[in-house]
Amino acid sequence: MSAGPDVSPRPARNGRVVLVCVGIVAGMTGLSFAAVPLYDMFCRVTGYGGTTQVASAAPSAAIDRKVTVRFDGNVAPGLGWKFSPETISMSVSVGETKLAMYKAKNVSDKPITGTATYNVTPNQTGAYFSKLQCFCFTEQTLQPGEEIEMPVAFFVDPSIAENRDLDDVDEITLSYTFFPAKSQKSASAAGPERPKS
Repeated sequence: MSAGPDVSPRPARNGRVVLVCVGIVAGMTGLSFAAVPLYDMFCRVTGYGGTTQVASAAPSAAIDRKVTVRFDGNVAPGLGWKFSPETISMSVSVGETKLAMYKAKNVSDKPITGTATYNVTPNQTGAYFSKLQCFCFTEQTLQPGEEIEMPVAFFVDPSIAENRDLDDVDEITLSYTFFPAKSQKSASAAGPERPKS
């Protein structure tokens, strides 16, 4: 009578399957942590999703094309601030450097630290909207009742004229939203922070 099939390779095969599954889970976990910084880098490079560009210098000359830049300011729930642009809109020559001011006020009875995110619409213009100075992603601490002005220096890159799909764009909206900072600082320890210039 035959002894039957040999089943000894099966535990080795199961071990390989477990090892592959653990490797896949570890790889997916690593990719999930890398996804946010990689997506952020992709958006900054391409302007995807209305992400603006950061410039170190303004263009040498403006071109004969005007756009209206509108300004928007929002506060996320849980942040006891008022936040708004001082000017609702301005006419800008493409390539011309302009300065816009926003105001923030802590309307609560305690020090609060906030940080802002931004985007522009239409989304396709993000690759051409460049900021020379901005308060975004910098934590701002305001004391109770304190009010500050926050400048944004920007320009619309003249290379927008080379994108024929954007010929009909004559209005761009720059929008900021302030959120509570992840780590609220003690105002007595840190003191109020000011926008970096």
